[in-house]
Amino acid sequence: MVLHLRGVFLPDETERDAWVVEGRLTFTRPNAEAQTVADRGWIIPGLVDAHCHVGLAPHGHVEDLDAMAAQALLDRGAGALLLRDAGSPVDNTSIQARDDLPRLIRAGQHIARPKRYVRDLGVEVEPDELVAEVERQAAAGDGWVKLAADWIDRDLGDLAPTWPDAALKAAIGRAHELGVRVAAHVFGEDALPGLIAAGIDSIEHGTGLTDELIAAAAASGAAVVPTLINIDNFPAIALGGAEKYPKYAAHMRALFATSRERVRSAFEAGVPIYTGTDAGGTLPHGLIRDEIRALVGAGIPQADVIAQASWRGREWLGLPGLGEGAPADLVVYDTDPRTDLAAIHDPRRMLLRGAVVG
Repeated sequence: MVLHLRGVFLPDETERDAWVVEGRLTFTRPNAEAQTVADRGWIIPGLVDAHCHVGLAPHGHVEDLDAMAAQALLDRGAGALLLRDAGSPVDNTSIQARDDLPRLIRAGQHIARPKRYVRDLGVEVEPDELVAEVERQAAAGDGWVKLAADWIDRDLGDLAPTWPDAALKAAIGRAHELGVRVAAHVFGEDALPGLIAAGIDSIEHGTGLTDELIAAAAASGAAVVPTLINIDNFPAIALGGAEKYPKYAAHMRALFATSRERVRSAFEAGVPIYTGTDAGGTLPHGLIRDEIRALVGAGIPQADVIAQASWRGREWLGLPGLGEGAPADLVVYDTDPRTDLAAIHDPRRMLLRGAVVG
């Protein structure tokens, strides 16, 4: 079936007619009868959750395929039609086999040091094994590898880097040789210099970014996915560890207190900021709109947040926007979400792979 829609396409701001033929957009009227699914509105590429975990839940791993699909459906319902899975301990490739679920770009499993990350979440190796594990995870994923780059060191009683700088340089360099990008979980300050110097592609959370480190990240071309709605859990994390690890607890509270300022400073320095929820651990899926609101609340201009949550985020992950022949993955809003943030909560229509899904 050929579908027809009309509206203002972003980011080019042109009101036009478009048709969907075999799942792809065309702006040339086809010689076939078409069903109109939207006759007005603002049309953007589907939203991007650039940091989530399909197959994780607050109670642990989700092995059941239907349960994983239910997570992805929550994301789709919020308008997130493209997901970057930032590490999962389970095989979630079944999501990629279903046309009704968001597109999924996988990073394989987390790579962590023994006893220096969430138990049973990642593959645990020592530094001399890191390059080999990067090679394995590069083959298992879709162009991304995920490192757990800092965590609490119980001997120090505080956050500390998990990898020596030399190991990071070798591992990230090898990933780049293989054509794979690297994302790194990092809360504190101390792991960031080595990551940035090694050429890290995506800093996850990044609450330890000082002005000097922000300048280095901007110069290196690294992006940041702040996951602000998950950073909001830092005070609770601090409370849970305060009695045994008071230094760690104080550090986590301090990182939370400056988190909005840090992400705003990174944006102002030219560091790309992308939307990610960290859904699948302590947070449920389907919260991309909450993260968008959090980034706007942090002081990033609303128009830029929408752009990086949509067409810029898709471009960063290697997918096109809404040009001729592009996949028809899009959301139609009654008003311009760059100026009316309430619009993202009430889409007029959603199409995924050319099919109406909302």
